[in-house]
Amino acid sequence: MAERMDDILVEDEFHQLATGVTLHAKRRARRDAGGGLPVFCLPGLTRNERDFASIATILAQEGHDVRAVSLRGRGRSSYADYRGYHPAQYRDDVIALLDKLRIDAAAFIGTSLGGITTMLIAEQDAGRIRAAVINDIGPELAPEGIARIMSYMATRASTGSSASAELSFDEAKASIRAVNDVAFPEADEAFWDAMTERTFRRTQSGAWTLDYDQNISRALAEIGAAPDLSPGWKALAAAPSLLVRGAISDLLSPAIVDRMRAMRPGFEYVEAANVGHAPMLDEPDVRERIVSFLAKA
Repeated sequence: MAERMDDILVEDEFHQLATGVTLHAKRRARRDAGGGLPVFCLPGLTRNERDFASIATILAQEGHDVRAVSLRGRGRSSYADYRGYHPAQYRDDVIALLDKLRIDAAAFIGTSLGGITTMLIAEQDAGRIRAAVINDIGPELAPEGIARIMSYMATRASTGSSASAELSFDEAKASIRAVNDVAFPEADEAFWDAMTERTFRRTQSGAWTLDYDQNISRALAEIGAAPDLSPGWKALAAAPSLLVRGAISDLLSPAIVDRMRAMRPGFEYVEAANVGHAPMLDEPDVRERIVSFLAKA
């Protein structure tokens, strides 16, 4: 299905991979742009392509060919065996998608888990990365941020906030706000309305339910810590890189950023003021920096 948004074509794509999993991508491209720079947007742990609606539209207007991809188990992509909910599999899925689309290399915007996936792609085949925007994640994770994520995932798995629960919009909004209020202390009601619509999906009954496979919690508990991402971060030195950090992030600390600079200097850096994990990338300073960064890719 495609729709016209001014001069931007917005199209839903469903790509079945050899594993049998289907990935949903929301593609945005200017109708008169021709072969613009391919940009792939990869979301966070329980997030989906809707998080990138704003920045993807802006980049499409700049002439880029943008696909925001929901990883397996999220949004309109296939739910799968929970043992496949791990970063190495997401890496393989995205590389398979690139191959299916016959795209040799692309720019990547990876938020949190999406940034981990981008680093793993670089480690395996750095030539696939034209440029990388890594959003609020590094090769190591601050323990306080990990503890918060594990806590809310466990709570959702064991209470009425689980993905199978059907909530009113106000209940869904209160739920997502309780988890994320610490990261967005200045957000207004319109922000929380949009966050709710990005996090939940509306069922046929009109209720709202979390838009990801609850078995992601099971996989997270069993797999434990993230893989060693230092080789992937170093491999990104082969491409221009922009690191985005939420200024009050509890997952990417200033000390980790310093160690990232020592490991491979020369990347660009921008902070989202008074935002935690993870910036939505529509913050004005961050948005403008991403646009200018990718214009050079």
